[in-house]
Amino acid sequence: MPAAFRPRRSVLYMPGSNARALEKAKELSADALILDLEDAVAPDAKPAARAQVVAAVRAGGFGRREVLVRVNGLDTEWGRDDLAAAATCGADGVVLPKVQAAEGVLRAIQALDAAGGPPDLPVWAMMETPLAMLNAAAIAGCHPRLAGLILGTADLAKDLGCVHTPDRLPFLTSFGLCLLAARAHGLAVLDGVHLELEDAAGLEAACRQGRELGFDGKTLIHPRQIAAANAAFAPTEAEVASARRLIAAHADAVAAGKGVVVVDGRLVERLHVEQARRVLALAEAVAAAGAD
Repeated sequence: MPAAFRPRRSVLYMPGSNARALEKAKELSADALILDLEDAVAPDAKPAARAQVVAAVRAGGFGRREVLVRVNGLDTEWGRDDLAAAATCGADGVVLPKVQAAEGVLRAIQALDAAGGPPDLPVWAMMETPLAMLNAAAIAGCHPRLAGLILGTADLAKDLGCVHTPDRLPFLTSFGLCLLAARAHGLAVLDGVHLELEDAAGLEAACRQGRELGFDGKTLIHPRQIAAANAAFAPTEAEVASARRLIAAHADAVAAGKGVVVVDGRLVERLHVEQARRVLALAEAVAAAGAD
């Protein structure tokens, strides 16, 4: 499946220290899993969690789900060992926490290579500080193995001193900087987590807003949040039908020697056809994922 159309509607953090959760993850409908060695694991449990995550990834059984491992930072006592373990465990990618600048990504890739990791092992950058936002463009373009940016809104709110409002207005500048940087360099970009587990309406609103802004999907902290993210970030039946009509009508126009055509009251040009094809490709990828 082309990386650009790999479904990443729902990306669930799973604590690496919880063996039961790692096993349960194999049955969940999340598109991707982040097996976490960082924030979700207490300091004294980190070595055991690392061994447990490595064993789980090597054992497999996660099906079509994309499996990422979030390591501790290189500036911690666990970071280098985490990277060495993640390099060769067979994960689909490595998530780097609290990336502040391009140098942090490059150092991590060097450590992965030194540990014998595959030369094409993707890395993801957690964007969770004001400095990361100011350096978003440089981070996004620093290395071809960088697969995407992940917003870390909890840490960002702490550093900004802002409030988690329903409209998420305090984060919009940061969202925009990361979205622009990611799209300029052809990367995926994932929205931050929704912390209120009992706030279903708020989660649905945040998912809708995230899709409207241009995120590929949403990071999640509990399995009960998966359905809302999957629904919000998948093309609707109406969108798929509209895309098919648009592509067919434009093809007929081109065959008749016309460069533009009106479909459903809208002027359609080649750029709209490209967007429509992406909608269909994503819809097909989502359907294929659901069939597994």
